[in-house]
Amino acid sequence: MDNFRIIEKAAQAQITERKSKFIAHVMPVESVEEAEEFIASKKKEYWDARHNVSAFTVGESSPVTRCSDDGEPSGTAGRPVLEVITSGDLRNVAIVVTRYFGGILLGTGGLVRAYTQAAQAGIREAGVVDVIPGMGMHVVTDYTAFGKIKNYFEEQQVDITHIDYGAQVTVDIGVPEENVVPVMEKIIDLSNGTAEVSTTEPIMIKKLLQF
Repeated sequence: MDNFRIIEKAAQAQITERKSKFIAHVMPVESVEEAEEFIASKKKEYWDARHNVSAFTVGESSPVTRCSDDGEPSGTAGRPVLEVITSGDLRNVAIVVTRYFGGILLGTGGLVRAYTQAAQAGIREAGVVDVIPGMGMHVVTDYTAFGKIKNYFEEQQVDITHIDYGAQVTVDIGVPEENVVPVMEKIIDLSNGTAEVSTTEPIMIKKLLQF
C-alpha cells in the first residue's frame, strides 16, 4: 500500500475574512456513515450560521470523497475544502467549515481563498500523521545488549509496539520497509551477534509530522 496521511485528533480553528467568520471543524472518521453523522451534528449545532460547508474522504487505498457547497456558489466552498484534504494525501477525515456572514460579499476568489485557509488552519490544529508501509520485527536479546538496542531505537525513533521483560527481553517493533535490513544488521551488531531477530508481518507505521 502507498503512503498516505491521517489526522492525529479532532480539532477546530477559526479565521476571519472581511468580517465573515469561518470556523473549521476537523474530525477523524472511519466510515461514510460516521462522516455524515459528524456533518449533520455540526449543521445542527451551528444552525444559525449562513453556511456549513463540508467535505470528507473515507478509505485508504480507494477513498470515497464527497463535498457540499451548502448554498455557496458552485465550486467555491466544498471543492476547495476537499482539495485541501486530497492534496495533502489525507484519508479518513471530515471537515465542516461554518460561515457566519459579515455583510461583505467576498466574490468567487475570496470564497475559495477563505474556505481553503480555514480548512488548512483546522488541519494544522488537528496534526498530521504520516502512514507508511512497514514490517513488524521480533527481537529477543539479553539484558546487557538491550540497553544499547533500546538507545538505538530511541535515537532512530523506531516504533516500539511491545516489550516483555522475562528471562530475556522480547521486543516487537515496526520498521519502514526500506529500513528492515539495516535495522536487523544494527541489532545484530549491537548485541555482538547474540540477539535473535525475525520479521513478522507487513504493517502500516504512523509518524507525526511537524508543520
